[in-house]
Amino acid sequence: MIIPPPHPNDDVSRFAGFIRILGRGPGGSRSLTLDEAEAAMAMICAGTVEPVQVGALLALLRYRGESPAEVAGMVRALRATVARPVAAPVPDLDWPTYAGGSTRGLPWFVLSAALLAANGIRVFMHGFGGHQDHPETAERMLGLLGLTASANAVEAGSTLSRHGFAFMPLSRLCPRLQELIALRRRLGLRTAANTVARLLNPFGAPHLIQGVFHPPYRELQQQAAALLGQPRLAVFKGGGGEAERPAHKVCEVFVVGHGGLDRESWPALRHQPDPPGPGPAESGRIPALWRGEIQDDHATALVVGTVAVALRLLGRANSPAEADALAAAWWQRRDRGWLPPSPASGPPFAAAP
Repeated sequence: MIIPPPHPNDDVSRFAGFIRILGRGPGGSRSLTLDEAEAAMAMICAGTVEPVQVGALLALLRYRGESPAEVAGMVRALRATVARPVAAPVPDLDWPTYAGGSTRGLPWFVLSAALLAANGIRVFMHGFGGHQDHPETAERMLGLLGLTASANAVEAGSTLSRHGFAFMPLSRLCPRLQELIALRRRLGLRTAANTVARLLNPFGAPHLIQGVFHPPYRELQQQAAALLGQPRLAVFKGGGGEAERPAHKVCEVFVVGHGGLDRESWPALRHQPDPPGPGPAESGRIPALWRGEIQDDHATALVVGTVAVALRLLGRANSPAEADALAAAWWQRRDRGWLPPSPASGPPFAAAP
């Protein structure tokens, strides 16, 4: 196939300039500025550049390593494509979930989000929809708690207003970003699209919690969030790359807050190695743990420990120790009969104040 040459002064030609900036080679290349990255992603979203150019840009960003400015610029462009719910409350907490389930056990963190919502904290979660490539996505697991995904922003806003929790799959929230992440199959590598999804925060929540798999991405996400003006952020190396605090390891949490950029060291909650995680056939253990039908100290530590990080982020505790104690108290006094709801009762989340 012969690719026709770009027309002068059109987006194809301008986009080629961005590729040239990244790929000139040792001594001649540089990272994109925030404005350049935003312009490049805006062209990708508009569909005005060639597919081969999109792949080239993403591959070069991956090879060089994304800069905070590049991530922030791409996030800004993608946010402009997301429809925000009208006359709906702003979530207290944005919770991205994009690890896909390939390197972890059950996503116990869905119970952490449920516990926060049950205590009046509005949580908006977004991530991969349930399909064969990601069998243990949050969407599928949330179904066990009586919650279905919102089909659009209006429905998400309504659900958030009534129940304090809403989930949208990325394919409905930001279809173009879902397509870019799916390019991993064709490119053979993860791209910057996975990085920017975690900072999308589409409904402008003042607090954002996220997990990463590779430790260097904690600082990258922290710095990019600061460039975006995110008021509060907590990012840490979580279980399988999700926002799920590890139970048996010290957890370094990178923070954006009123005092600027910081980091906190959270102690291990347990002192024995993590046991093998239950597989998909045991997904019923998630609601069973909530109801108290099973005893699983490790899973409970994951749930409560993650809630503690969120409470510290939300300003509900003045120290990790205080946050751990408050989260444990919330777990102990949870309504164990809360799950599952009857089909007519709707999602089980408490109405937000």
